[in-house]
Amino acid sequence: MKILVFSLLAIGTLALTSCKENKEQKSTTETSMQHDMSMMSDNSAMGDMPMDEKVTVTDAKKTSADLTELYSHYTHLTFALSGDDDKEAVNAAKGMLEALTKIDKNGFSAEQKKEFAELEASISEHAEHIADNAGNIDHQREHLDIMSADFYDLLKDFGTPKPVYKVFCPMYNDKKGAFWLSDSREVKNPYLGKEMLSCGEVQEEIK
Repeated sequence: MKILVFSLLAIGTLALTSCKENKEQKSTTETSMQHDMSMMSDNSAMGDMPMDEKVTVTDAKKTSADLTELYSHYTHLTFALSGDDDKEAVNAAKGMLEALTKIDKNGFSAEQKKEFAELEASISEHAEHIADNAGNIDHQREHLDIMSADFYDLLKDFGTPKPVYKVFCPMYNDKKGAFWLSDSREVKNPYLGKEMLSCGEVQEEIK
């Protein structure tokens, strides 16, 4: 009888010990799995975070020119073309032509007057082409390409009303590429429109 009691006690003790070990092992396994899942989640989140690109920063010259209205029509034009809206691009181009005539040049030096006259003539020419080509958005985009180079020089040499970003699209014009200016880092491609709206990268900030 004593032997039976001792045997039962021994079996109970072993069972309790085994159960405790299993619980501890399970707890350790669960803790390890939670840690691994946490690490995976953190790594996944880091993978989704956008990495800062190296952007050249250019300080624009300060002049008496107020380019706020003119530049607002330029951004209106890029937004219209990014939405494949040739008719709204016409309105933006007409606004640009009107804004050019309002810019006060009295505070310019002789050299500044010469440079501004050249840029003004070129911007006017391209704006007229865009305004005259409703229904031909490809032609409008061709003139935006050239006009953007004029605006780049204009804002650098005569001052910018706000920080402006130079955004480059490598796919436009048979992958020759083209850039446009934007007051936002968000990419809305005016050359490819809705087909490839987010194609492009910020290359430079003018401020």
